[in-house]
Amino acid sequence: MNGPLPPHALGIGWRREICGVIAELTGLGFCEVIVESLPPRRRWGRTTVTPPAELTALAARGTAVVPHGVSLSLGGAEEVDPRRVEHLAAAARALGSPLVSEHIAFVRAGGLEAGHLLPVPRTREALDALARNISRTTADLDVPLAVENIAALFDWPTAEYTEAEFLQELVERTGVHLLIDIANVYANARNRGLDPLAELCRLPAERIAYCHVAGGHESGGRYHDTHADPVPAEVLALVTEFTARHPVPLMLERDDNYPPAPELRAELDALAAAANRPSLTTAAP
Repeated sequence: MNGPLPPHALGIGWRREICGVIAELTGLGFCEVIVESLPPRRRWGRTTVTPPAELTALAARGTAVVPHGVSLSLGGAEEVDPRRVEHLAAAARALGSPLVSEHIAFVRAGGLEAGHLLPVPRTREALDALARNISRTTADLDVPLAVENIAALFDWPTAEYTEAEFLQELVERTGVHLLIDIANVYANARNRGLDPLAELCRLPAERIAYCHVAGGHESGGRYHDTHADPVPAEVLALVTEFTARHPVPLMLERDDNYPPAPELRAELDALAAAANRPSLTTAAP
């Protein structure tokens, strides 16, 4: 599998709250930064981004940094906003990124912002709109784009494809890479009474650029992908099974309720162990 990142790389989502811990990690293959957290500036008709010094230092020492968007609304019926695409491209230039990523979702319609990633109906019409927006986006990027499957508590009732069929046709039509969130696959399968491993293995693994792994918890009879809890053993077991078949870059995603540094390092070590990869050691004792 030849992708933008080394297949055995381990990474973490870069957040200001834990940037000190991340700076101490050695052997870190890559990190991912939310592009909306990097304010754009317009100078001489061109959008620029000035990353924080901590992130620039990581890139300078050879850690690949991937800008990750949450507001492009690739799955919307409306055309993508070219200013948002330009922001994503500017962040990639500023960080020397090997790729960028976004979600298979929509977040706005008719000028209204949902404030949440909403699932795209798996229909021919929705696939056409998604493919058009991906093609418009990649035309203005200097690096490859990877698109991520989301966790959704409901499915639209008009589905014409399974998720695997939908993603397979999408990559065939656009050549886009995939960012597969293993925790999202687990959440969706568990909430629908499906086999998570079977669902994961149906996806087009040959187009995977990297994978997210995150935590969640059970509430009200549903599993919620929170990014604020430790990764459960069941998701780590999926990582073990999947990476034994497909060596893919893996990234721990934590967005809230950040644990003390030793616990965060233990989560990274658990992910490394699940994938049978070396631990990410630190300079701290």
